Amino acid sequence: MNCPKCQSKMEAVSFSKLPVNRCTHCQGLWFGSTEFNKLKKDDWLATFLDERPTKEGVEHDRMTDVSCPECGSRMKHLADEHQPHILYEECPKECGVYFDAGEFKDLAQTTFWDKFKTRKILGKGK
Repeated sequence: MNCPKCQSKMEAVSFSKLPVNRCTHCQGLWFGSTEFNKLKKDDWLATFLDERPTKEGVEHDRMTDVSCPECGSRMKHLADEHQPHILYEECPKECGVYFDAGEFKDLAQTTFWDKFKTRKILGKGK
């Protein structure tokens, strides 16, 4: 599988027998829909899988034309309901979800300050 953002190879990593794919270049994460729902609030796992934002991840967050690495459909850009500053991509055919480097960790580790962060605007900075 190739990364939907930078097209580099993704490597399979697993935790508790749940597969996750991580880009070997930009460190973005691809979760199958089932795996994402099981792992999204595991802050220890988030630290293990998603160490820190990368320069490429921040730049890729602005991409608006992203295809699903499994089926090729154009992915939807969504903001997390509880932390609207976190934008991610989801396949409309429910193949999975993609997080740029650092976003999954941010999602799993909710802080008091997350309530005050604003949503990033696609194509614009922050």
